[in-house]
Amino acid sequence: MTGSLQRIYGMVLRHVYLWRRSWVRVLETAYWPTMNMVLWGFIAKFFASNSSIVAQVPALLISGLLLWEVLFRGQLAFALAFLEELYSRNLGHLFVSPLRPSELIASMIAVSLLRTCVGVGAAAALAIVLYAASIFDLGLPLVAFFANLLVTGWAVGLMVSALVLRYGLAAENLAWGVIFVLAPISGIYYPISVLPGWLQRVSWCLPTSYVFEGMRGVLLDAAFRWDLFFGAVALNAVYVALGAGIFFAAFRGARQRGALLQMGE
Repeated sequence: MTGSLQRIYGMVLRHVYLWRRSWVRVLETAYWPTMNMVLWGFIAKFFASNSSIVAQVPALLISGLLLWEVLFRGQLAFALAFLEELYSRNLGHLFVSPLRPSELIASMIAVSLLRTCVGVGAAAALAIVLYAASIFDLGLPLVAFFANLLVTGWAVGLMVSALVLRYGLAAENLAWGVIFVLAPISGIYYPISVLPGWLQRVSWCLPTSYVFEGMRGVLLDAAFRWDLFFGAVALNAVYVALGAGIFFAAFRGARQRGALLQMGE
């Protein structure tokens, strides 16, 4: 019995050592319960104080969900396109060819666009069949929302890829979870005014907040707000430039350390 307990203790200790060496694993332990609690808490607060819009709840929720998927799938597809090169230990081989980092980024953007269109398109079609709710009722503003969210996803994808270049595959969980930091403060299912005052100021620093506020303007007031559109475009320009700068800096550092040839499963 004592020997069995020692072996069990040894296996538990192995995982404790992994947590001690990886802040990402420690963060992930509390991450998902916290995100779900915060998000659904604000949703409940919004609907409790706005019973007059009950008839429009399905359209608001389904449109918010599908536009959120554009952001999430765009970022995830971008990051996975990069991670797949690491899994196959192909990154070093790519960069002994004439391929430039900017060309790699352009290819990941194209892959992200294709995968997002397929994934979200299938979900949008099913929403029409099952719930008679069509995101295409947004009309031409849908193009603006779609484009802005995709660009935000690419900016986050660049930053995640940079962190993987810097910290290795120990940081790959960020590809799945980091985007959800934005969910509670982007106003996906409720207006930004539901958030506490200090959190509203943080929220307005994100292009996603402008997009989802714009979506509600179209659905509830049948009005497209150009100020929100240009706010999202301006912030996206800043975040894409920041993401590209971080990625190129991480790439140069990885190349100098010889890490491009060492990364992989």
